[in-house]
Amino acid sequence: MKCIVGLGNPGKKYNKTRHNVGFMVIDELAGRHNWTLKKDKFKGKSTVETHDGEKVILLKPQTYMNLSGESVRPLMDFYQLAPEDVLVIYDDLDLPAGKIRLRQKGGHGGHNGIRSLIDHLGTKEFNRLRIGIGRPDTAMPVVDYVLHPFSREQQEDIQSGVKKSADACEWWMQRPFAEVMNEFNN
Repeated sequence: MKCIVGLGNPGKKYNKTRHNVGFMVIDELAGRHNWTLKKDKFKGKSTVETHDGEKVILLKPQTYMNLSGESVRPLMDFYQLAPEDVLVIYDDLDLPAGKIRLRQKGGHGGHNGIRSLIDHLGTKEFNRLRIGIGRPDTAMPVVDYVLHPFSREQQEDIQSGVKKSADACEWWMQRPFAEVMNEFNN
Protein backbone atom coordinates (compact mmCIF):
# COMPACT_ATOMS: atom_id res chain seq x y z
CA MET A 1 0.00 0.00 0.00
CA LYS A 2 1.20 3.50 -0.85
CA CYS A 3 0.04 6.87 0.42
CA ILE A 4 0.15 10.13 -1.54
CA VAL A 5 -0.21 13.24 0.62
CA GLY A 6 -0.85 16.68 -0.83
CA LEU A 7 -0.12 19.51 1.59
CA GLY A 8 -2.24 22.64 1.78
CA ASN A 9 -4.69 24.63 3.86
CA PRO A 10 -8.41 23.79 4.12
CA GLY A 11 -11.20 26.17 3.15
CA LYS A 12 -12.27 28.21 0.14
CA LYS A 13 -10.11 31.12 1.26
CA TYR A 14 -6.97 29.10 0.41
CA ASN A 15 -8.37 27.07 -2.50
CA LYS A 16 -6.21 28.34 -5.39
CA THR A 17 -3.27 29.72 -3.41
CA ARG A 18 0.37 28.85 -3.99
CA HIS A 19 0.59 26.99 -0.68
CA ASN A 20 -2.15 24.60 -1.86
CA VAL A 21 -0.42 23.19 -4.92
CA GLY A 22 -0.19 19.82 -3.11
CA PHE A 23 -3.99 19.75 -2.82
CA MET A 24 -4.19 20.58 -6.53
CA VAL A 25 -2.20 17.46 -7.43
CA ILE A 26 -4.42 15.25 -5.25
CA ASP A 27 -7.47 16.78 -6.94
CA GLU A 28 -5.93 16.09 -10.38
CA LEU A 29 -5.28 12.43 -9.45
CA ALA A 30 -8.76 11.96 -7.99
CA GLY A 31 -10.32 13.53 -11.09
CA ARG A 32 -8.34 11.33 -13.48
CA HIS A 33 -9.54 8.16 -11.75
CA ASN A 34 -13.00 9.28 -10.65
CA TRP A 35 -12.07 8.90 -6.97
CA THR A 36 -13.79 10.88 -4.21
CA LEU A 37 -12.10 12.06 -1.03
CA LYS A 38 -14.20 12.21 2.12
CA LYS A 39 -13.56 13.53 5.61
CA ASP A 40 -12.02 10.88 7.80
CA LYS A 41 -10.81 10.22 11.32
CA PHE A 42 -7.27 11.30 10.43
CA LYS A 43 -8.03 15.05 10.43
CA GLY A 44 -8.09 14.99 6.65
CA LYS A 45 -9.93 14.10 3.49
CA SER A 46 -8.87 10.77 2.07
CA THR A 47 -9.77 7.79 -0.04
CA VAL A 48 -8.37 4.26 -0.31
CA GLU A 49 -8.42 2.96 -3.87
CA THR A 50 -6.86 0.28 -6.05
CA HIS A 51 -4.79 1.25 -9.09
CA ASP A 52 -3.53 -1.58 -11.32
CA GLY A 53 -3.65 -4.00 -8.39
CA GLU A 54 -1.83 -1.67 -5.95
CA LYS A 55 -3.71 -0.12 -3.02
CA VAL A 56 -3.20 3.61 -2.76
CA ILE A 57 -4.37 6.24 -0.27
CA LEU A 58 -4.82 9.87 -1.28
CA LEU A 59 -4.77 12.31 1.65
CA LYS A 60 -5.37 16.04 1.98
CA PRO A 61 -4.72 16.98 5.65
CA GLN A 62 -7.30 19.45 6.96
CA THR A 63 -5.16 20.60 9.89
CA TYR A 64 -3.64 23.64 8.16
CA MET A 65 -0.16 23.42 6.74
CA ASN A 66 1.80 23.91 9.96
CA LEU A 67 0.12 20.91 11.62
CA SER A 68 0.19 18.44 8.71
CA GLY A 69 1.96 15.79 10.78
CA GLU A 70 -1.11 15.55 13.04
CA SER A 71 -3.03 14.08 10.10
CA VAL A 72 -0.33 12.02 8.37
CA ARG A 73 1.08 10.19 11.41
CA PRO A 74 -2.21 8.65 12.65
CA LEU A 75 -3.05 7.51 9.10
CA MET A 76 0.38 5.88 8.73
CA ASP A 77 -0.01 4.17 12.11
CA PHE A 78 -3.50 2.88 11.28
CA TYR A 79 -2.46 1.42 7.91
CA GLN A 80 0.98 0.36 9.21
CA LEU A 81 2.81 2.35 6.53
CA ALA A 82 6.56 2.85 6.57
CA PRO A 83 7.96 6.28 5.60
CA GLU A 84 9.13 4.88 2.25
CA ASP A 85 5.47 4.07 1.44
CA VAL A 86 4.56 7.77 1.62
CA LEU A 87 4.96 10.50 -1.00
CA VAL A 88 4.41 14.10 0.16
CA ILE A 89 3.64 16.82 -2.39
CA TYR A 90 4.22 20.46 -1.49
CA ASP A 91 5.17 23.91 -2.74
CA ASP A 92 8.75 25.14 -3.08
CA LEU A 93 9.75 28.81 -3.29
CA ASP A 94 13.21 27.96 -4.63
CA LEU A 95 11.99 26.30 -7.84
CA PRO A 96 10.56 28.23 -10.80
CA ALA A 97 6.76 28.06 -11.10
CA GLY A 98 5.67 24.62 -12.29
CA LYS A 99 9.07 22.92 -12.12
CA ILE A 100 9.02 19.70 -10.13
CA ARG A 101 11.75 17.95 -8.17
CA LEU A 102 11.61 14.58 -6.41
CA ARG A 103 13.82 13.35 -3.59
CA GLN A 104 13.82 10.62 -0.97
CA LYS A 105 14.86 12.57 2.11
CA GLY A 106 16.02 15.92 3.35
CA GLY A 107 15.43 18.70 5.83
CA HIS A 108 12.43 21.00 5.97
CA GLY A 109 14.11 23.92 4.17
CA GLY A 110 11.96 26.36 6.14
CA HIS A 111 8.69 24.71 5.02
CA ASN A 112 6.48 24.41 8.10
CA GLY A 113 4.36 21.59 6.70
CA ILE A 114 7.48 19.47 6.17
CA ARG A 115 8.80 20.53 9.58
CA SER A 116 5.57 19.19 11.14
CA LEU A 117 5.91 15.90 9.25
CA ILE A 118 9.54 15.44 10.31
CA ASP A 119 8.58 16.16 13.94
CA HIS A 120 5.63 13.73 13.94
CA LEU A 121 7.26 10.96 11.90
CA GLY A 122 10.58 11.17 13.71
CA THR A 123 12.50 10.94 10.43
CA LYS A 124 13.58 13.05 7.46
CA GLU A 125 13.49 9.98 5.21
CA PHE A 126 10.24 10.06 3.29
CA ASN A 127 9.58 10.62 -0.41
CA ARG A 128 8.90 14.17 -1.53
CA LEU A 129 7.66 15.85 -4.66
CA ARG A 130 8.22 19.60 -4.66
CA ILE A 131 6.43 21.89 -7.09
CA GLY A 132 7.97 25.27 -7.75
CA ILE A 133 5.94 28.37 -7.01
CA GLY A 134 8.78 30.86 -7.58
CA ARG A 135 9.70 33.70 -5.26
CA PRO A 136 7.96 37.04 -5.00
CA ASP A 137 9.47 39.58 -7.37
CA THR A 138 8.36 42.43 -5.13
CA ALA A 139 8.88 43.27 -1.49
CA MET A 140 5.86 41.10 -0.62
CA PRO A 141 6.55 39.02 2.51
CA VAL A 142 6.85 35.30 1.80
CA VAL A 143 3.91 34.45 4.10
CA ASP A 144 1.65 36.72 2.03
CA TYR A 145 3.05 35.41 -1.25
CA VAL A 146 2.34 31.73 -0.51
CA LEU A 147 -1.22 32.54 0.64
CA HIS A 148 -2.09 34.40 -2.58
CA PRO A 149 -3.33 32.87 -5.85
CA PHE A 150 -0.92 32.30 -8.71
CA SER A 151 -0.34 35.23 -11.01
CA ARG A 152 -1.80 35.11 -14.51
CA GLU A 153 1.75 34.62 -15.85
CA GLN A 154 2.26 31.55 -13.61
CA GLN A 155 -1.03 29.79 -14.41
CA GLU A 156 0.13 27.78 -17.44
CA ASP A 157 3.37 26.66 -15.76
CA ILE A 158 1.52 25.61 -12.61
CA GLN A 159 -1.09 23.62 -14.55
CA SER A 160 1.73 21.86 -16.39
CA GLY A 161 3.53 21.17 -13.09
CA VAL A 162 0.37 19.77 -11.48
CA LYS A 163 -0.23 17.42 -14.43
CA LYS A 164 3.41 16.31 -14.50
CA SER A 165 3.30 15.74 -10.73
CA ALA A 166 0.16 13.59 -11.10
CA ASP A 167 1.98 11.62 -13.84
CA ALA A 168 4.89 11.06 -11.44
CA CYS A 169 2.48 9.85 -8.75
CA GLU A 170 0.95 7.37 -11.18
CA TRP A 171 4.43 6.11 -12.08
CA TRP A 172 5.20 5.65 -8.38
CA MET A 173 2.08 3.52 -7.94
CA GLN A 174 3.79 0.95 -10.20
CA ARG A 175 7.55 1.53 -9.86
CA PRO A 176 10.29 2.08 -7.30
CA PHE A 177 10.73 5.73 -6.29
CA ALA A 178 14.31 5.79 -7.66
CA GLU A 179 12.93 5.08 -11.16
CA VAL A 180 10.38 7.86 -10.78
CA MET A 181 13.13 10.30 -9.75
CA ASN A 182 15.24 9.30 -12.76
CA GLU A 183 12.31 9.85 -15.12
CA PHE A 184 10.88 13.08 -13.72
CA ASN A 185 13.94 14.94 -12.39
CA ASN A 186 15.34 15.36 -15.92
